[in-house]
Amino acid sequence: MSNQQVWSTGVPNTVTQVLREAAENGGDNPFIDILGEVYSFNDLDRESSRLANGLAGQGVRQGQTVVSILDSHFDTVVTWFAINKLGAISVPVNTAYKGEFLRHQLADAGAAVIIAESDYAERVQAIVTGLPDATTLIYRGQAPVSQTALKLLPIDEVRAADTSLPQVDIKPTDLAMLIYTGGTTGPSKGCMVSHNYACSLAQQVVIANGRTAESINWTPLPLFHMNATSTSILAQLMVGGRVAVYPRFSVSNFWPEIERTGANDINLLGSMIPMLLNAPENEAMKRCFGQIRHVGAAPFPSELQQAWTARFGTPSTNVPGYGLTEASLLTSARFGEPSPPGASGRRNEWFDVRIVDENDIEVPVGEGGEVIVRPRQPNIMFDGYWRRPEDTRNVMRNLWFHTGDIGRFDEHGFFFFLDRKKDYLRRRGENISSFELETTFRQHPGILDVAVHAVLSELTEDEVKVTAVLKPGVTIAEIELCRWAIDHLPYFAVPRYIEFRSELPRNPVGRVLKYELRDQGVTVGTWDRETSDIQLQKR
Repeated sequence: MSNQQVWSTGVPNTVTQVLREAAENGGDNPFIDILGEVYSFNDLDRESSRLANGLAGQGVRQGQTVVSILDSHFDTVVTWFAINKLGAISVPVNTAYKGEFLRHQLADAGAAVIIAESDYAERVQAIVTGLPDATTLIYRGQAPVSQTALKLLPIDEVRAADTSLPQVDIKPTDLAMLIYTGGTTGPSKGCMVSHNYACSLAQQVVIANGRTAESINWTPLPLFHMNATSTSILAQLMVGGRVAVYPRFSVSNFWPEIERTGANDINLLGSMIPMLLNAPENEAMKRCFGQIRHVGAAPFPSELQQAWTARFGTPSTNVPGYGLTEASLLTSARFGEPSPPGASGRRNEWFDVRIVDENDIEVPVGEGGEVIVRPRQPNIMFDGYWRRPEDTRNVMRNLWFHTGDIGRFDEHGFFFFLDRKKDYLRRRGENISSFELETTFRQHPGILDVAVHAVLSELTEDEVKVTAVLKPGVTIAEIELCRWAIDHLPYFAVPRYIEFRSELPRNPVGRVLKYELRDQGVTVGTWDRETSDIQLQKR
């Protein structure tokens, strides 16, 4: 697809309409499997209407936010659709959050009603004085021990007997969700996701992955992220397929689960790929050879894709595309279409994506720059940050959304992610991608985890520092790792500084807090190549 902007209306849709049509077509056929508990299309439609009518009885109205802090089970899916059936806004919160992380998102969302597992309800009660809008806490499981001013209700008492669909006029432009960003550089922000955006992302995945009614998608990803909600549940509802949700990823249980569910299409995180490839063979794995027709993950280097196909017989492996919570998918991989090594799909019909310099001037094909985007259809990306108009304006310079990512396109329109803009390094006139360096260091047999980041040098440019976590029982000297790097990296990207730690600083979402590492700079425990006898050769 060329850069020429082509505007189209798309096919407007809502989350609730997708479920309604799926229930009409699928009826009592099985839809969702969670650890062997199987529910039909009708079950989801009926139970979400019951809970929606019960929530209406608790005062939930159209346009209001409702927070959920729930593990991955059927009630979590029911809760999401129930909230949306009322025209209210679902705010799923990471179940790892507690304390100030939790208080910030709950207070920012401004929800009167919070739905939580019993254990997480205790966390809510611990911060209730910082939640001025909260009035009602609906809990799942045992009653919380702590008592607060919040009205406490068990979820089973909230469900109504009435299974009729609430009579609410819901438009594709209405907000369906607030999905909070990770907050690696400041307080997390709520991305306003419309019904149409959530449905558009699901439709993209249906097309890109070649999903049909025969597709059985398996996901171990949490239901508080858009990946599982849109690309698994909504996408499968659209095609009348089935979905299996596995609450917590397990290497040992992966193949038994794939065999039990009959899954033939799976979504994984990139970190899961090498764990499965390195796992010992088992009987379920042998029996499932060739069963999975497609697996998508990011990152998913080409050598690992080839290894996956060879070992497990999967004909289609890819990085599904490139996107952010604010806008997805900006580039897409097509089912069965080969991609160059390192590519994350290519230009598609949904978004106009450009690569620009610091002055928003488009750079030539093949050059790296910041990724900016605008939609080719209405309501297919976020509507801004909830209650943060200034932050929204800051990322919409020249009426283009500025992703803060560095990437490039090749002459065939394939996209290559290079780095986060704030993590891109420049040393002695050369641009260095921390993402590419981290991918390289993860190939070292002794490295468990790694972060590459900049340290300001006396020459005013960046020096490269590697902060790494070694695998249990592994001992490596910093100078040994540096010599390994010389054999695997361009001379200008070989790190000057190396530090080993027991763990990397992360936020509750699991993202490395690189700004902390940059601020700490050269610590007492940091090894400096320039104090060693290593001499780099320009080669």
